[in-house]
Order: sequence, then C-alpha cells, then structure tokens
Amino acid sequence: MSEPNEPQATDEDTALTANALKAMAHPLRWKILCSLGESELSVGEIVERTGTSQSNISQHLEQLRNKNIVVSRKEANRIYYRIRNPQLLDLIGIMRNVLCPANLDDRYPRS
Repeated sequence: MSEPNEPQATDEDTALTANALKAMAHPLRWKILCSLGESELSVGEIVERTGTSQSNISQHLEQLRNKNIVVSRKEANRIYYRIRNPQLLDLIGIMRNVLCPANLDDRYPRS
C-alpha cells in the first residue's frame, strides 16, 4: 500500500482501502473491533462483550477475516481472534476521537 503522504493512490489501493473501511463501518463489526482492541479473544468472549448471538458474531468475524482486518487461531475447541495490524488500533482510536459525540467540542462544530 502507498504511503499516506503520496498525492495519488492507485486504483488497487483505493479499492482495498474502501472495501476494508466498508467492512469496518458496520455497527456490529465496529463494536467487535473496539471489543478486541489489543486483546486476543475467543468467539465466546466476543459474544459476551457485544451482547449478540454466536452465529451472528461468527458471520461478522468471517467478513473481517476475509478483508484481512482480523486473524484467527484455533486452540482445542476454541477460535481466538485479534486485530491483524496494530496500526488499525491507531486508526480506530483516531476515528473514535474525531467522530464520537463525547469527543466533540466547540472547536469542531457540527454543520
């Protein structure tokens, strides 16, 4: 992928980035990513943290895995997930700081 300071992104980079952001933009997938943070969690732990069903979580984890956002490993009868690239944690943090209402103030009025 190109460096962020490069003025032009290739069509391939643009498509990959847009597809990853689209996958992350689903409310439950965003909640999964925020729940994972720097941790590695089992599917059951993710279910507990998000408050939804295991089958629903598994479907969304599969989509995140297919976009190379999370990776998994199997240990005995459990599957564990973590965010693939630690830089994604920085991106998630920046997005939360910029976009979440609790972080908005008078310096950044809504138009």
